[in-house]
Amino acid sequence: MIRRLLICTATLIALVLCFAAPALAVQPDEMLKDPAQEQRARDISQHLRCLVCQNQSIDDSDAGLARDLRLLVRERIKEGDSNSQVIDYLVARYGEFVLLKPRFSWHTAILWVAPALILLAGAIGFGVMLHRRRDAAELAVAAPLSEEEKKKLSELTKG
Repeated sequence: MIRRLLICTATLIALVLCFAAPALAVQPDEMLKDPAQEQRARDISQHLRCLVCQNQSIDDSDAGLARDLRLLVRERIKEGDSNSQVIDYLVARYGEFVLLKPRFSWHTAILWVAPALILLAGAIGFGVMLHRRRDAAELAVAAPLSEEEKKKLSELTKG
């Protein structure tokens, strides 16, 4: 029993350590010599989606296309582009899907507004339910017993 518990604990610790390891997708040969420029490249890369993985930033992905995008970001930074110019360049080239967090515009408004609308609809529905429940409870308390119901109640309480 104790041996089984130790094995389970060791397995759990190993899994946690595997998932806790830092992402090492950015290779040393990709890094810029200037630490400030490298930090800018990392900051930009964190907001760009890997088009292969689709759920990771290009900074975290080992895919070949993610590497190409990281190199492209660093190339644009070396050419003197600002962060927004680099992002605009990539959006123009790959579309808005390359952004992990889409920009607010008319065609993405539903992504930003839908959660608030769903919460509002849920709150209104909950309020209506509580109002109906309270009204039903008030009716049940306020309605007096008929003579027949009083008679049945007295028979039941006597017996």
